[in-house]
Amino acid sequence: MRPPQSDPGDGPHSAAWELLLPAVSAPARTRGRALQAALRDAVRSGRLAPGTRLPSSRDLAADLGVSRGLVTEAYEQLTAEGYLRSGRGAGTWVGDAVRAARPRAGDLAPRTPGSRADFVPGTPDLALFPRSAWAAAQRGVLAGLPHRDLGYPDPRGLPRLRTALAELLARRRGVVADPERIVVVSGVAQATTLLGYALHARGMRSIAVEDPGSPQHDTLYASAGVTAVPVPLDGEGVAPQPLRASGVRAVVTTPAHQFPTGIAYSARRRAELLDWAREVDGLVVEDDYDGDFRYDRAPVGALQGLDPDHVAYTGSVSKSLAPGLRLGWLLVPASWAEDVVERKRTMDLGHPTLDQALFARFLERGDYDRQLRRCQRAYRERRDALVAALHEHFPGSAVSGIAAGLHVIATLPPRHGPEERFLARVTAAGVAVRPLSAYTHRPDEDPGAKEVRLVLGYAHVPPARIAEGVRLMARAAGG
Repeated sequence: MRPPQSDPGDGPHSAAWELLLPAVSAPARTRGRALQAALRDAVRSGRLAPGTRLPSSRDLAADLGVSRGLVTEAYEQLTAEGYLRSGRGAGTWVGDAVRAARPRAGDLAPRTPGSRADFVPGTPDLALFPRSAWAAAQRGVLAGLPHRDLGYPDPRGLPRLRTALAELLARRRGVVADPERIVVVSGVAQATTLLGYALHARGMRSIAVEDPGSPQHDTLYASAGVTAVPVPLDGEGVAPQPLRASGVRAVVTTPAHQFPTGIAYSARRRAELLDWAREVDGLVVEDDYDGDFRYDRAPVGALQGLDPDHVAYTGSVSKSLAPGLRLGWLLVPASWAEDVVERKRTMDLGHPTLDQALFARFLERGDYDRQLRRCQRAYRERRDALVAALHEHFPGSAVSGIAAGLHVIATLPPRHGPEERFLARVTAAGVAVRPLSAYTHRPDEDPGAKEVRLVLGYAHVPPARIAEGVRLMARAAGG
């Protein structure tokens, strides 16, 4: 390409040439489209402002070393689209129809910005994601997936995946798993919303939720027109008398490892909960969010296995693989299946088939079992590291709840209170934590006097950083 014929300082000629240089370096067959795209982008971004006069097609073609016809075609196309304007004998100008510069994509993903230590619960260690095994499964799926499976899927999910999930859940969680009643969903959040719509369709406008419990349930059920009614816990699970007094016919539970208190429902409470569901012809929603991770003994089997006609069971790969996969399952009682499946159909026409086939292969080859064992080893080590660090830097602190999951409840000695002052100090020091009070619907009458009880997540933090984070927290708290 020869250098421009016009003076480099003569304004629009020089500016246009500089903006379009990359485009005219494109292969000959795509050069015209590239030139048009570059001009269009320059106008959208404001680099060529409204009212700017462009070089004549002859001059610009000479400057760029391309044919005049290529430039003329680009001018005509962008004039037809409204980016440019021209008049006989008056030249070509940038039009004034485009007002906004190129939009930039924001990121609304939840983060904990600027923290030196992050103990916010709920996140697994994303570095444990099995990239090599996942990539191998992906190659195998792409090589063998029948063409027909790329069409719209069964809204419940691919039969291959539902069959593999039924085997997994029966073997690991004691679930009564009929593949015909499994619905593949984009995580427990979608399962919750689907159940909310099914409840609403049956005239149920409220559902009980554990208090304290996950705050997401409130908003997810509200989106389906169902109100969440908080019901307190006792040492065995959801308290039966308040549940009966609430008048609801559905309740959300986390019986294997209650979030956030960390208790496991007692056998007596499980039986009482199912008796209640049969009496009111109701539904127990079992959120088995981390049921595979028990460190002191074998995990307690799922509640669903005791009464599959009154329990809807939900789970996902968010804690075992990665929440970004948006992949989970919902196992519904037979009497609820039709309503839930039809709502799933109208919501998204089914989960992506490639993702389903990939996960099915991952299950069938034993890769998922290996991943669960890997996570269990890592998370148990990190829980031990956190407990040890708390005992070292906060002497007299108590860790409650069963040895399971991805978080602990830590009650600090009274000298570290009140909670409000403690949280202010550790936050200022760059340590991200959540108090147990953040998960309750019952505000304390005297928040300044209550003890410091923290919900500390550890799965995403390496052991060395756990020790350092607790040390920072103790220093900030004056311990």
